[in-house]
Formats: sequence, C-alpha cells, structure tokens
Amino acid sequence: MKQAELLKKLLPGFIPLFVFIIADELWGMKVGLVVALLIGLGEMGLTWYREKRLDRFVLLDTALLVALSGVSILLDTDIFFKLKPALIELILCAILGVSVFSSFDIVGTMTRKYMKGVEMNEAQEALFKRNLRNLFYIVVAHTILVFYSAFYMSKEAWVFISGGLFYILFFLYFGFEFIKNKMAARKNQPEPVLPDFESEEWLPVVDEAGKIIGKAPRSLCHRGEKILHPVVHLHVLNPNGHIYLQKRPMGKLVQPGKWDSAVGGHISFGEDLETALRREAYEEIGLVNFAAKSLGSYKWDTEIESELVYYFISYDYQKIHLHSEEVVEGKFWSPSQIERQLGQGVFTQNFEYEYQLLKSFLNNSRHK
Repeated sequence: MKQAELLKKLLPGFIPLFVFIIADELWGMKVGLVVALLIGLGEMGLTWYREKRLDRFVLLDTALLVALSGVSILLDTDIFFKLKPALIELILCAILGVSVFSSFDIVGTMTRKYMKGVEMNEAQEALFKRNLRNLFYIVVAHTILVFYSAFYMSKEAWVFISGGLFYILFFLYFGFEFIKNKMAARKNQPEPVLPDFESEEWLPVVDEAGKIIGKAPRSLCHRGEKILHPVVHLHVLNPNGHIYLQKRPMGKLVQPGKWDSAVGGHISFGEDLETALRREAYEEIGLVNFAAKSLGSYKWDTEIESELVYYFISYDYQKIHLHSEEVVEGKFWSPSQIERQLGQGVFTQNFEYEYQLLKSFLNNSRHK
C-alpha cells in the first residue's frame, strides 16, 4: 500500500532519537548523543549512496537532537531534550494537516517525488486521503502525550511514550486496516440484481461513436462494469482567458477536496445533450441562458466507470451563481496558476487531461 511506503520514508527519521534514548540509559547523555549523531550521519550517508539524495527528515531529526541535547547538557537539565520528539511531531502534524485539510498536498507531492512510477486510481486516492486524515489525529494525540510526559511523568514513562508507543500506535493502526481490508475482500461478492432498479436514475448506454445501444441504472455504471455512458463538461472562461473551476466537497469518496471543471454531470436516459448541459450548469453553478460551443468528445476510463465525455466552452461568466451544496467553492484560475499546480494533486485527473485539450483549442483559435 502506498501509505505503508510513505511510512518507510518517514519513520527512519526517528531512529537517532530512539538510539539516543537507549544509549542514554546505558552510558549517559553525552555518550548517547555521540552514538545518535553517528547513527544519523550513517543513515544520511546510506540514503545518499543508494538514492543520491539527502534525507532532509533524518537531517532535521539529528540536528534538533544535537541542538536540544547540547542545551540540556549546558544547563544540566533534560527538559529540552525531552521536548525534542514533540517538536519533530509538531512539524509532522503540520505537514499532515496541510495535506489533508487544504488544497496544497505536501504528502502527495513527496510520494510522487520519492516513489516514481507508482500511480493511484481515484478510489485509491480517496483511501489514501482518509488514511492521512486518521494518521493526523494519531500524531496529534501522541504529540500531546509526549508534551505531558516530559513535564509531569517519570523518565521511564517518557521513554516509552516518546519511543516505543509511537511505533506501536502506527503498527496497530495499519494492522487494523490490513485486517479490515482482508475481511472486506473476502466479503466482496457481486451485488445481486435488485428488483427496485426502476427507482434509480437510468443512464443511456452508448458505443464510442455516441450511439445509444441501451440503458442501465446508475449504480451499475459506477461499480467497475465498464458500461460506457455519456456525460457533459462545461468550461467557463472570462475575457482574460481565466478558467472557472469548482472545488469538490471533502465528503466525496472520489477526488475529495480537489478542483474540477466548472460543470460536470451525467446525461439521463431520454435526455438530449443540450438539455443535460443546461440542467447540470444550473444545478452546479446556477448558470442559465448561456451560449456554449462544443469542443468534441473523448472516452475517459477509471477503475469504477467508463464515460464518453462531451465537453463545451462558454464565456457567459457573469451569470455564475453558486447555490448547490455539491459545490464547496468556485473561482477563476489563470493558465499560469493552473500550469504551476499540474501534477501536484490539486486538480482532478480528468480535469488535468481535459485542460490540455482546452489549451490546444485556445491556442489554435488565437492563430486563426
């Protein structure tokens, strides 16, 4: 699992601290500091030899260890050293918090940088985000415990809380997730065809040319059956060439919290293309009585569905009025802002693909 790979990158940064704790108990603080420093330097040297990069997390951990332990030795008090793991974890809390609760995905950027070639589909992205959120809460709780133990508990209790308990909490969480996923996989039997499909929204089934060849309930189209069904997307631009994007709610299972095309939705069975476009435009961004130009269509596949996407462009930006709970936020992005954030986990994968098509159309239009 990708989150397990991420832990392999982060947890070694705490090794110098735990080595120091053991060495301090056996030989005293000064000897423990030297041993931990050698371990930290050895880790950085090994990473450089294997991967030709400097492990900044190990460097930060070792530097703080040396600084705070040095202060503790000079002032003949161990409180500064005891606070060191809590300070490291505060940094980790900040990284996880920003990645989970903002559009700036630091952890996603780190994983893409250090684990090249590992890709996640939309469902795996959502699972990864959920695990990061849970890890954020675990690290916050552990950081509070370390602060408390440093001031109000015995050294032995602090050693356990700041050392072994950290790993125990992580292994318990991922052990629980592993067992839960295994049990879910065993129970993952195909859903029976329910007699109340008529109560669902039905979607047209089409071939790659867009010809309607049947119909299917929405639930069947979204569970990996690869039933090709049509959808509409609309891009709204202002006179400066800025593109209006909407932000998906964090509660969404697929691509939560990411920025997406201004309008996107399904065509219902029996509904024509223009009617679907105008319905979705009103439902999502309150757009009515607008002019739109068709830019074409393409097939888009994910792990859970297969779509024939019809995409359009409009310049009626002044009529936008957000009124739906399905859209958290909307704003205009300049092309340069979009270009800087591509591949950083800020946008949905579908938008990033479609943005290249839109950019090509706009460039061709300028040259005519």
